[in-house]
Parts: sequence; C-alpha cells; structure tokens
Amino acid sequence: MAVRKDSMVVDDRGVPVERRRIGTVVVMGAFWATMAGTTVPTPLYPRYEHDFGFGALAVTVIFGVYALAVVAGLLTLGGLSDRLGRRPIVAVALILAILASAVFLLAGNLAELLIGRVLSGLAAALMTGAATAQLAELAAPGGHTRAGRLALGANMGGLASGPLLAGVLGEYAPWPLRLSWWVIGVLLLIALTALVIVPETRKAPGDTANRAPATRRPSVPAEIRGPFWRAALLAGSGFAVLGVLTAVTGLFLAQVAHIHSLLATCSIVTVAFVAIGSGQLLAGRVERVASLVSGAGLLVGAALIATAMATAAYSPLLCAAMVTGLATGIAIGHGITLINTRTPAATRGGTVSAFFAVLYILLALPAIGVGSLVGTLGLRTAGSVFAAAVAVLVIAVVAGSRTGRPETRG
Repeated sequence: MAVRKDSMVVDDRGVPVERRRIGTVVVMGAFWATMAGTTVPTPLYPRYEHDFGFGALAVTVIFGVYALAVVAGLLTLGGLSDRLGRRPIVAVALILAILASAVFLLAGNLAELLIGRVLSGLAAALMTGAATAQLAELAAPGGHTRAGRLALGANMGGLASGPLLAGVLGEYAPWPLRLSWWVIGVLLLIALTALVIVPETRKAPGDTANRAPATRRPSVPAEIRGPFWRAALLAGSGFAVLGVLTAVTGLFLAQVAHIHSLLATCSIVTVAFVAIGSGQLLAGRVERVASLVSGAGLLVGAALIATAMATAAYSPLLCAAMVTGLATGIAIGHGITLINTRTPAATRGGTVSAFFAVLYILLALPAIGVGSLVGTLGLRTAGSVFAAAVAVLVIAVVAGSRTGRPETRG
C-alpha cells in the first residue's frame, strides 16, 4: 500500500513509488541487454564457420553448449536471488554477460566461442530467475500479470533484437564479427551502472524467515505442478523449434535455399521472438484453452518446417517462425502468470528458474540432435525428422492435458 510521506509517495517498505517505477525500467533494460547478447551470434554462424574452419555439427554444438549452460545455471543457481536478493544477482548476470561479450570480441577459434557461449548461458540463467521475480515484486499491488508481460517482453525483446542488431551491422557496417559485441558491451555497462538506483525487493538475507541454502534446487509448488508442466512442455516444444531455427537457419539458407544474406537469417529468428512476445499478450485471452491453442499452433509450425525442408523455400520457414512463436508465447505467458500469481515470493525466483530450465533443455538437445543427423541424413531430411518429432511431443502433451486431472498430479 502506498502512503504519502514528506510530500513523497512511498510504498509499505518506505521506498518511493517513483523509484520503483524507474527500477522497473532499469531491470527491464538489463534483462533485455543480457538476452540480446545471447542471440547476437545467430546470423553470424555461417561467417564464423567460414572464418574459423568448422562445420554444421560444430555450429549446433556451440548453440547447444549455450543452452546447456543456461540449464546448469538455472538448476544450480536459479534460486540464488531468493536467498541473496534480486539486485546482486542481476549485477552478477550483467558482469558475466560483459565478460562473454569481451570473449566474443577477441575470439579467434572454436574453443573461444564455446567459452563465450558458456558465459552467456550462465548470465542468462541468473538474469532470467532474478529479473523476472524482481519485476513482479516491483509491480504495484495486483500487477503480477502485467509484471509477467514486462518480464517476457524484456526477455523475448532482447532475444529478437540480438540477431537483428548483428544482421544489420554485419551486412552494412565494418568488422561484421566484432562491432555488434562493442555495442552490446556498452549497453550492458550502462545497465550495470544504472542498477545502483534499483531498490532491493527481497528482505535482507539476515531475516531468518527467508533464509534458505544459496544453491537450493529450484522446485515447483505441489498445487501448480499439473498446469506448470503442461505449460512448460508446450513452451519447451516451441523452444525446441526455435533452437533448431536459431542454430541452422543460416546454414539452411546458404546451403539449401542459396540465400546468402545476414538479414534473411536474422529476420526469421527476429520474427520468431517478436511473435513470442505477441503470443504472451494473447495468453490471458485464451487462458481456459491455452494448451489447445498453443498445441494447434505448434503443429501448424511443424508442418510448415517440413514444407520448407521439402521445397527448399524461404517463405514457409518464415511463416513457421511466426506461428511457432505465437504458440510458444501463449504457453510461456500462461506459465509465467501462473507462477507470479500462485507462488510465494520466497520461492518465486526458483520456480521461474525451474520453468525456464525445462524450456532450455528442450532448446538444447534437439539442436544438437539435428546437428548430428545433418552429417548422415542431410540438412533437409534431418529438419523433416525433427518436425515430426515435435508434432508427436505436442500431441502427447495436449492429449495428456485433456485426460485425467493434471492440475492435481504431483
């Protein structure tokens, strides 16, 4: 509840309301810049492949290493902000992201790219749980749904902006493999500096009521496990598609469709993440049938990917990115709103981390799997097999959600 104190409106902790609003903007900016840095390499992979002398499997391994680093960070450190506070963990995430940018800026071989991706993954893991929870706690009373949208907007907006930035600068500016990292590094430094004005939203670590092991494993409250897993698996199916699109779109366009354009590559990934942001805005409108709507969209997306592989065409792939993004956004938006409204603040960061751990596991493994299949089946056949696997998973999840009572399962 906000009260007026010395001509200044403060909340129940004595923090000026205006400072909380500014803090929301800063945290969103930090979240956005961190996630943008994770997708900058996407349109640059073909150039890295050419300049550093590695193949398609190595590209998917680079991407998979990033996603697995995110998962490791989420599962081991995802609840850290519940114990130590949101602001310190956001600061650590920004520092790791700055180090990752520096590694990419100076990289000259595959090993250095892998190091940069691990640092990016850890930064994304820490930022995802801490910033999502902090935005919910910075929100006005009753504003958890809006806070979830802001968090997802910063997250997906950053993921969409990274490839767009790299594509434009790589196509029209000098130093295509370096300049983007200068820009991202500067933005991250600005966010780190601005963090000083953000109020801490968790109680002091000395408060024994909130004391918990610093590396407590993220968990899901029993009362929401059914809808949590349904939303996580559907969103994870969408992330699986986006992971493969992110890892191999540049190779598909160059080797199969014979389109050699960084902008063509980045447009597919950017459209996908913009569509995720749009889909989460629709989540509240279709809340009662979110799993059906999301599942139907993912099936259409899988069919469009199979069509793109069969015809070696750009348009079906672009449409697949858009449809899959919308369906994924609905599932993620439903899941984040569920967590923000039905979990206590003391465990919210860990629950958010558990949710995104599922998403990133399903982001990493299919990308690596497709990369392994490319060498034996070819890119087009491997893509078609992947699309069929996604369709089977989606059908299983939706069918499971319509039988029994998944909301009560533990």
